[in-house]
Amino acid sequence: MAAPPQAAGMSLAPTLRKSASWLLDAILPPRCLKCGEIVADSGSLCARCWPELKFLTAPCCACCGLPFEFEMGEGSLCGACTADRPLYDRARAALTYDDASRDLVLRFKHSDRIDGAATFAGWMARAGADLVASADIIAPVPLHRWRLVRRRYNQAAILANAIGRLRGKIVVPDLLVRRRATPSQGHLGRSQRHRNVAGAFALHPRRLQVLAGARILLIDDVLTTGATAEACARTLRSAGAKAVDLLVLARVVRVQAT
Repeated sequence: MAAPPQAAGMSLAPTLRKSASWLLDAILPPRCLKCGEIVADSGSLCARCWPELKFLTAPCCACCGLPFEFEMGEGSLCGACTADRPLYDRARAALTYDDASRDLVLRFKHSDRIDGAATFAGWMARAGADLVASADIIAPVPLHRWRLVRRRYNQAAILANAIGRLRGKIVVPDLLVRRRATPSQGHLGRSQRHRNVAGAFALHPRRLQVLAGARILLIDDVLTTGATAEACARTLRSAGAKAVDLLVLARVVRVQAT
């Protein structure tokens, strides 16, 4: 007996998808996310680039996620967090932001290489497993509307949506808005970065009801001094958030004096 039309269509769908994927790979073969060399699978790295990356794991500072050379005990803080605890509760990163990862991050951020989003989301979800599991809402650090027009996408929002799909979490892409355009932070020092983003963020007026008592997981691409994350955390806490965590693709790792 012939299969019902609907069932036949459903059985053909995977075959059509595979054929389309094969045809696309034949025309535009997948390339390494970092160097552009042809690789077997989309969203992957070549054999030369993969071992160059430094993935971050425990032990680390219980607050900012700075890696420790050896186990310091549960709840241990780094020197910076002991002296001046950040406004966010916990931060974790998948990678060290260094010469090896910089191109990877910048290609994703500025060069339309968003094909790596699912891969990056998987790395981040593993690095911040506890943060993702305890989050009530996932939200990206926002771009100002004019920068969004120029760049065409918010890399933090792409990562937030990918992590939300991966772990079945609620994502609110417009929970925060950037109410004024701020100069690039790249050339600024720590104190300058904090001044630069002071008062730059606000809660979206239609999102207040979802925030009260919620644990928020902020998503961004890179953690440097934490100025942007702290400005966002201050805004969210003032609006009633119970806690604010931060998960990023990569973070700067500075050797602390002993």
